[in-house]
Amino acid sequence: MTQSDLTVAALPIDIAFADRESNLAAARSMARELKAPAHILVLPELFSTGYVNDPKAMHQLAEDNSGPTMQAVRAIAAEHSCAVAGSFVARENDRVYNRAFLVAPDGTLLARYDKRHLFSMSRETEVFSPGSQEIPIAAFRGWNVALAVCYDLRFPAWLRNRDYAYDLLLMPANWPQSRAYAFEHLLIARAIENQAAVVGANRGGSDAYGTYDGCTYSFYHVGRPAFVPGTTLARFSLDKLREARTRFPAARDADHFTLTI
Repeated sequence: MTQSDLTVAALPIDIAFADRESNLAAARSMARELKAPAHILVLPELFSTGYVNDPKAMHQLAEDNSGPTMQAVRAIAAEHSCAVAGSFVARENDRVYNRAFLVAPDGTLLARYDKRHLFSMSRETEVFSPGSQEIPIAAFRGWNVALAVCYDLRFPAWLRNRDYAYDLLLMPANWPQSRAYAFEHLLIARAIENQAAVVGANRGGSDAYGTYDGCTYSFYHVGRPAFVPGTTLARFSLDKLREARTRFPAARDADHFTLTI
């Protein structure tokens, strides 16, 4: 492994609805049980509470940026000397957001993103306010890391890697087995078209909306599976990624456009 290599681990937590203490304990436990150290741990979407299409319930579960979820995330980052990503139910100015984060090993917030594309089929639009920013890109260990959430995956223009702005896309998710084929192949498409590594960190277990086990994926920039067999650990090489982009610079032929939000 060289200095430009990056190890990313997804933690497919079996989320217990509204049981923050249990879910944070599960995150701590899964991080400690990893078979090898990781530079980044990726937790599922809404990992500390789960989701239910009841605005009142989700508002009651919402917390601010210094609440117990982010305190636990920073403690995990410090314990394992790694960055941690995921999303949680956040409250700000009387609004509730599905808020993604990337926290550095020292607890610094590297990136924050409020999910833009809300899943209307589960009434997510009635529970959360949509974000008003483009996907953030943070520098970490020489990599440019982008952050988005679950349903954002279905919107390729939103995730377009213009001028190779990012090298790795992290996607915390809550995507059921019934649509696993779509999740897997959309992740592959985003990896290939953006010439970037992609990690889809799905939850595990089941809830009222479906079953989720076996739906966590990671892909190299060519769309090939990246997980080490039998694990949810992937090792990526920035040197190989840059070499591939130099050899096949598809981005120079891309269409230029401006996103309107």
